[in-house]
Amino acid sequence: MGGHANAGYHPLTTETVVQVVAPLNHFADVNQLEIKEIGDGNLNYVFHVVEPATGKSLIIKQALPYAKVVGESWPLTLDRARIESEALRRAAEYVPALVPKVHHTDERLACTVMEDLSDHVILRKGLIQGQVYPKLAEHIATFLAQTLFHTSDFFLSPLDKKEQVRAFINPELCKITEDLVFTDPFFNHETNDFPEALQSSVEALWNDLDLKRETAKLKHAFLTRAEALVHGDLHTGSIFVTADSTKVIDPEFAYYGPIAFDIGQFFANLALNYLSHFHHSPDPQQRRTFQEYLLEVIEETWARFKEQFTQLWQTKGQDVYMRVAGVEDDFFERLLEDTIGFAGCEVIRRTIGLAHVADLDSISDEETQVRLKDKALTLGSVLIKQRQQLTRITHLSETIRGIAHA
Repeated sequence: MGGHANAGYHPLTTETVVQVVAPLNHFADVNQLEIKEIGDGNLNYVFHVVEPATGKSLIIKQALPYAKVVGESWPLTLDRARIESEALRRAAEYVPALVPKVHHTDERLACTVMEDLSDHVILRKGLIQGQVYPKLAEHIATFLAQTLFHTSDFFLSPLDKKEQVRAFINPELCKITEDLVFTDPFFNHETNDFPEALQSSVEALWNDLDLKRETAKLKHAFLTRAEALVHGDLHTGSIFVTADSTKVIDPEFAYYGPIAFDIGQFFANLALNYLSHFHHSPDPQQRRTFQEYLLEVIEETWARFKEQFTQLWQTKGQDVYMRVAGVEDDFFERLLEDTIGFAGCEVIRRTIGLAHVADLDSISDEETQVRLKDKALTLGSVLIKQRQQLTRITHLSETIRGIAHA
C-alpha cells in the first residue's frame, strides 16, 4: 500500500481545518473559531478547535503520509487513520467512558474529528510529577478486559473474527513495532540511541544469546498470534487522565495480535517510571511511597483484569472448551508469562532503541541517567529470560523492586 496519499488528500492547516468541521454543525458560528496546531507527535498533525462564545471544542487529528520526525524518506500508510478511528469506535461499544468520542472520520483526508481532552493530562507527565490516580488501575483493567475479550475468539464467531482480522490488517505500523521493539535494540543497529557510557552494558546485551533466543520467541508471538484487537501502543503517553477519568487514545498501531502485548507495554512503562523516581523524588520517604503506588497499580490492574476477563469468560464464552476444567487456568498462566516477556522487550527498547521515554531522558544528571538506564537493561533482560519462573503478578513487582534497589 505504501505511504502514498489518497486522491484528494492534502495536509490540513489552521486555515483549512474549518472545512472539515463546518459540515458537522457542532459549532454555532464556524467563522469565530480559534484553531491552533498542538501536535507534538511524530506521525500526525493535531489541531485544537474552540468556539470562545460557547466554550465548545474539538480535536482534529490528521495522519501524514510519512513520519514527521524523519521526513518524506520514511513513507507511511494513511490507512492508519481509518484503523485508529475504527479501533476507537470498537472500544466505545464496550468502554465508551474510557476512549475519546469520535465525531467524524474523513478517509480521503485521513483525519478524525474527536472529543477534546484538554482538561486531562498525559499520564506519563502526571506520573513523572508524582501524581497519584486512584482510578487508573480499575479503568485500564476494564479497558483491557472488555476490548480484548470482545474482539477475541472467546467471544466472536469464527467468521466475524476472521473478518475483523482482515479489517484491521496493519502491516506498515506492525513492521515499526517488529523492528523497534523486538529487533533493532537487540542488535547493533543504526536506529539505536544511547549514551556512550552505556556501551559496555549494551554490548553485553547484544552478545547475550539466551536473551536473543527468548526475544525471538516473543517476536514470533507478536508476528503470528492473532488473538484479539490490541491497541498496539499502550504506553503512558497514550493515556489521558484526571483524578477520576481515564481515556485511552492513539490506537493507530491497532491490529490483531497477542492479548499480552497491551498489558506488557503498560506495565513496562510503569516500571520505567518507577526507576525514574530515584531522580524525580529526591525525598526518600516520598519516593518509596510513590514507587510502591506504581507497583500497586501493576498488581491491581492485573487482578481486576483477570477478574473481569474471568467473568466474561464464564458468562459470554462461545467455545465449548471454555467450560473444560483447567483451560482458563492454562490461558492465564501463559498470558502472565507473555505479558512479562513483552514488558521486558518494551523496557529495553525504551532505553536504547529509537523512541525513548521522558521519564528517564528528562534526567539532567548524566551519571544518574546512565545508572538508571543500566538498571532498566538488567530489568528488561531478567523479565524476558525469567518470565516462566515469574508465575505470580507479585513476582513481577518483586523483580522491579529488587533490581531498582540493588
